[in-house]
Amino acid sequence: MAWNEPGNNEKDPWKNKGGKNQGPPDLDDLLKDIGNKFGGIFGGGKSGGGSGKSFSSIGIMVVLVVAILAYAFAGFFTIKEAEKGIVLRFGQYAGTVEPGLRWKWTFAERIIPVDMQTTRNLPSSGFMLTKDENVVRVEMEIQYRVVDSRNYVFSVTNADESLSESLDSALRYVVGHANMDDILTSGREAVRQAVWKELEKIIEPYNLGLIVVDVNFKDARPPNEVKDAFDDAISAQEDEVRFLREAEAYARGIEPRARGRVKRLEQEALAYKSQILLDAEGDVARFNKLLPEYKAAPEVTRQRMYLTSMEKVYSNTSKVMVDVEGGNNMIYLPLDKIMQQQSGGQRVNEQSSTTTINPSSNSNNTAPTLSGRNDRFNNGRD
Repeated sequence: MAWNEPGNNEKDPWKNKGGKNQGPPDLDDLLKDIGNKFGGIFGGGKSGGGSGKSFSSIGIMVVLVVAILAYAFAGFFTIKEAEKGIVLRFGQYAGTVEPGLRWKWTFAERIIPVDMQTTRNLPSSGFMLTKDENVVRVEMEIQYRVVDSRNYVFSVTNADESLSESLDSALRYVVGHANMDDILTSGREAVRQAVWKELEKIIEPYNLGLIVVDVNFKDARPPNEVKDAFDDAISAQEDEVRFLREAEAYARGIEPRARGRVKRLEQEALAYKSQILLDAEGDVARFNKLLPEYKAAPEVTRQRMYLTSMEKVYSNTSKVMVDVEGGNNMIYLPLDKIMQQQSGGQRVNEQSSTTTINPSSNSNNTAPTLSGRNDRFNNGRD
């Protein structure tokens, strides 16, 4: 039977609440009752009996789940691409983590990211005393990067500061063992290499986890009080180097030509020597062939040799001298002019002439007298 049927008023929840027929509750009692139930979920009062205990257990579970989720999400972290993370568990080194999304135990582990790929710059400068007791201001800068994250963090208190102090020490040591002229002019590269070597020697025992990539010698100058004098000295040294380079270039240009000329003269001398030797050997061979003939007929051979020699001599000239027998006259024939006139189509008798040389008339040692014509030449031949 339902509680709201007639005759069943004892089962009415509003009238029989708590075993008493009290009637419907007012609004304040209803709100208070709802508040007590929600308070029991979070461990509130004990009103409500077994129902209150059930709501309290559910609240604790919800709180625990929320706390676990919050703790889990709080443990996620990210290591950048150029970094490496050092893990500290309760303050003690526990390893390293690679770049990417990682998770840690919150409140128990701490992550220290270390940049492993970026090249860092560290300058150093100051006034320093050189070996020859001069004061010079030197500026130098090094480039370095981290290669061992654990040593970089734990070997010393501050690896960057330790490297800076080591650079100052190495720079002052090298400058103190070098002359000022070398630092300002030609010895800059040697000073740079020496500083690099000395710096690596200093930091090696400390295991800083760093590597020196490069050392740059930026500037070196004397104090302002003596700067002008040193500028003049540097200009003079630069002029000296320039003149030496120009002289070397001139020598490199002249020497090959001189050597070529010497070689050409040597080749010409050797060629002339070979020619003379061959001509002499040819003459010896020719006279050796003529010797038997000369021994057999000396006069005939001598005459033939004379005629052969005269033939060679007169073959190279266009003028002919004719000695007329029985007289003191010598006939000169200008054959070159005769040939020119014949080639021009003119008559020889009208254009050419003969000249008679009378040696006896040259009593004053002057040039001989020229006279005569073609008819006299013809009479002399007859």
